[in-house]
Amino acid sequence: MNFKKAINDIVGLNKTILALSFARLADAMGNSILFILIPVYVAKIPTEHIDLSVSVLVGLLISIYGFVTSFCQPLMGGISDALNKRKALIIIGMLIVCAGTLGFTVAENFMHLLYLRVLQGVGIAITIPASLSIITAVSKKESRGGAMGVYSTSRMIGFAIGPVIGGYLQVHYGFNSAFIAGAAFILVSVIMVFLWVNEVKVDEPVIKTKKSGVFDWSLYTPGILTAALATFTMANCFSMVTTLENQFNERLDITAFGFSVAFSMLMVGRLLFQVPLGHLSDKRGRRPFILMGLVLMAISTILMGEVTEMYQMIILRLLQGVAAAGIAAPAFALAADLSSKGGEGRQMSIITMGFALGIAVGPLITGFLVNEFFELPFIVTGAAALVAAALVYKYMPETVET
Repeated sequence: MNFKKAINDIVGLNKTILALSFARLADAMGNSILFILIPVYVAKIPTEHIDLSVSVLVGLLISIYGFVTSFCQPLMGGISDALNKRKALIIIGMLIVCAGTLGFTVAENFMHLLYLRVLQGVGIAITIPASLSIITAVSKKESRGGAMGVYSTSRMIGFAIGPVIGGYLQVHYGFNSAFIAGAAFILVSVIMVFLWVNEVKVDEPVIKTKKSGVFDWSLYTPGILTAALATFTMANCFSMVTTLENQFNERLDITAFGFSVAFSMLMVGRLLFQVPLGHLSDKRGRRPFILMGLVLMAISTILMGEVTEMYQMIILRLLQGVAAAGIAAPAFALAADLSSKGGEGRQMSIITMGFALGIAVGPLITGFLVNEFFELPFIVTGAAALVAAALVYKYMPETVET
């Protein structure tokens, strides 16, 4: 019993957080399978006379998902707060994502893939704000960084395993086997939420003002917005390489499986450091870890454009993972610390919107900039991360007393 209490004190674990974390792991495995397959799949599927390079088409597919997710999340966060039925929304959203993933098996051209990515984006937008609202409601401030670390780590484990499984299945059994496996993992996460997660309702509404409603601008404070900027920058940096899979494969003389291994090193870095750094942010403060993470992310991103060997890419992706671990859990915990009762869905959705928007913008801009020269997107993105670090330093408040 004392051991269980000690673990709960350190990482903020309880049944609900554990259940959502396991469900997020399975969900991430299913979704991340597509990340490694889309670049290769687009190169093979008919594009219906669309006169764009494969890099740009890949960037569009990855980005449309992020854009749809980003712009739908504040609305879905408001709906989550208004309905106060978050478990049902999580299940509905994941079922939509599952259907979109399975739809890849019958897609016949690029436009079909585009429609499916939009569908998946809507599903994720429904799911994430509701999930984070539940975690915010059931976690305590003194262990919230650890709880967010466990949730984020579970997601990263899924993202680390998914690409490797997807790459293996595609090489040995074809694309459809990988798409079916992805849908199956997501369905498993639906079952987990249905069986293990209890509905959590907020009894006290947010303080009512004339602006109260689905969109309440008073909820979006400098702390919330800078936390969103941090997650945007993080996702922008680590997602950009997905557009360049074919270039990296040629540059480093590796296969899709080799790229998937290097790609997954980011998740390994987060897996190793997410929970410890999240817990440390409960004791030492959120801002220092977010700032150090942004600086490390900037440096490793710029250097990524200079790699000539696979081991170099592996090391840099690992460093990006450490940087992301320093940003993610502390940023989500800070936003949860600042959230208002009854407004959790709307406020947390801005943080996840930043993350999704980063995943959308990174690959899209990269697809265009790489046409100038290979190193350019890495230089631009790394420099932008340093600017974000300066803004966080100036405007982000600290929520932990040290």
